[in-house]
Amino acid sequence: QVQLVESGGGLVQAGGSLRLSCAASGRTIRSYPLGWFRQAPGKEREFVAAITWSGGNTYYADYADSVKGRFTVSVDAAKNTIYLQMNSLKPGDTAVYYCAADRLRVGPHSRNDYWGQGTQVTVSS
Repeated sequence: QVQLVESGGGLVQAGGSLRLSCAASGRTIRSYPLGWFRQAPGKEREFVAAITWSGGNTYYADYADSVKGRFTVSVDAAKNTIYLQMNSLKPGDTAVYYCAADRLRVGPHSRNDYWGQGTQVTVSS
């Protein structure tokens, strides 16, 4: 069993930055791939970024095209926490952001065995 707790959401102006955190318990970050999804009002939940341990101190990161170059996913293995650094935010990034984990993979259309409760990100124009 994995528990995920997100934090760090809030209100920011366009062009600003926010950092989201997802603290995992029950399993270490090296056990399961983890990632971020978001859901805007009236839209389906969509993949944002994922990070997977690939051995030693190496992690593989993957991003949705809409956030490449602006968002960065990272890991603090000692804290069993992943982060999503979001820069150059746009009003279109407004959504509830969810942390997710899965035994096999996290990515577009992944099943995702575990979800956090979500954190609201609002970007004003």
